[in-house]
Formats: sequence, C-alpha cells, structure tokens
Amino acid sequence: MDKISPEARSRNMSKIRGKNTEPEKYIRRLLYHAGFRYRIHYRDLPGKPDVYFSKYRTALFINGCFWHRHLGCRFATTPKSNKEFWESKFARNVERDKAVDEKLLTEGYKVIVIWECTVRQMMRDHDYEKEILAVLIREIRKEPSGHKKHQPVHL
Repeated sequence: MDKISPEARSRNMSKIRGKNTEPEKYIRRLLYHAGFRYRIHYRDLPGKPDVYFSKYRTALFINGCFWHRHLGCRFATTPKSNKEFWESKFARNVERDKAVDEKLLTEGYKVIVIWECTVRQMMRDHDYEKEILAVLIREIRKEPSGHKKHQPVHL
C-alpha cells in the first residue's frame, strides 16, 4: 500500500520530466561555455540522445539513476508498493538502454552516459565539476579506435 494519497502521488509523478531536466541543462550549459555546439533530443538517432555532437559523432545521455538503474547508486531504489510493476518497468528501461547503445555503437557513434548523481555532485563541488568536465570533453573529442569494439562510457 502506498504511503501517500493517489492525488499526492499523481502530483509528484507529474513533476518528473523526461526532457530538459536540471541535470541536462547544467551539462549543456557547461559544454556550451566550453565551446561545444550540439543538438538536443536529436530524433534522427536511436534513443533520441539528450545531447548530440554531430562533429564528433557522439551521443550523450544524461540518465536518472532511479529510472535507468544506476548500479550501486543509492538513488536506484525500488518502491516498496507495487514492486512487481516497478521491477518490470525498470528491466524494460535497462533493456531499451542497452539496445539503443548497441545500435548507436554498431552504426559508428560514440555513446557517453553521465549519471544524475554525478551531475548533482558536480553542482555541489567545483573541483569535481572541473574533473568530470575534463573527462567528458576528452571522451567527446576522442577518436574512435578502429581495432576494438566500442563500449559506452559511463561517468
């Protein structure tokens, strides 16, 4: 049984956004100020990446830890009520993410996933922000190596 009323649950869930979240806007702002130009929610690619860098053939996803099941993250909890529904939903999300990553990689794109908990930590800690931003920029600009199978980069 849910601990809050259906009306309160509906109000809470209606505030959850799939696009233009605070973590997305924060990362986009940092990258824009670093000189990058990009497309957002690019429909011509599988999974409609949150940010797409056509110059670098790189798709960037800013994933919520809860919805995309960031392994080992304290925010990737499962609600106690209606547990079967949530487990099934999360499993579908993870499978879809894997399929999208595989399709993009097969088509020759680089895939970078930055987790919401990483972004939130960046927002609190300027040194951490600089460190992760440097890694992110390096990964975006990195030339794909031709001899080994690419994997998504998770930050």
